Amino acid sequence: MKVSWLGHACFLLETDQGTKIITDPYESGSYGGAIGYDPVGLEPDIVTVSHQHADHNYTREFKAARIIDEPGEISIKDVAIKGTASFHDDQQGRARGENIIFIIQAEGLTVVHFGDLGTKDIDYSKFNAADIVIIPVGGTFTLGAREATEVIAKIKPKITIPMHYKTPKLGFGIDGVERFLEGKDYSKQESLFVDPGNIQSFKAIIVLSPQR
Repeated sequence: MKVSWLGHACFLLETDQGTKIITDPYESGSYGGAIGYDPVGLEPDIVTVSHQHADHNYTREFKAARIIDEPGEISIKDVAIKGTASFHDDQQGRARGENIIFIIQAEGLTVVHFGDLGTKDIDYSKFNAADIVIIPVGGTFTLGAREATEVIAKIKPKITIPMHYKTPKLGFGIDGVERFLEGKDYSKQESLFVDPGNIQSFKAIIVLSPQR
């Protein structure tokens, strides 16, 4: 599987059979220009949407993709996806609504994309088989560095990829990735090429470079 970070919470997962999965596509230029990442500009097979905010749900440009924006289980081509309900905040959704955590299984790997998770109150048993966890770390609207660290410590994935943090192309008032990385062993990569045979060879935390 190839894992690429396009920007914000948007990732591209590509299987060996050529299936393309996009997570949480943003609307470039939305929020008064705060989303400064370039348009996604791809034609995926599958798009997952964790919640209906413009920095996570811009599916208009995907003409042929299967859009998955509700909890449940589905299999498409060589990919199995399970969406489980959670909250965007630590007030049972009263502040920012609901959020879907997606468990994506392909190429013998289990990838968990936490969307805009804003609470540590989740059923951890659902994610104990995770090989790769993609988790927000910027705080304010989602988990911050400390909370994300606590979640990872309970799940114990083989690889953690941080997302949803301040970058030069993101105008939101949230933390950068540096606070999350403090005291941790990590590597930086353009993209990740991973399979069950080589996954143990990577650092436990991988910071990907945004491709947009």
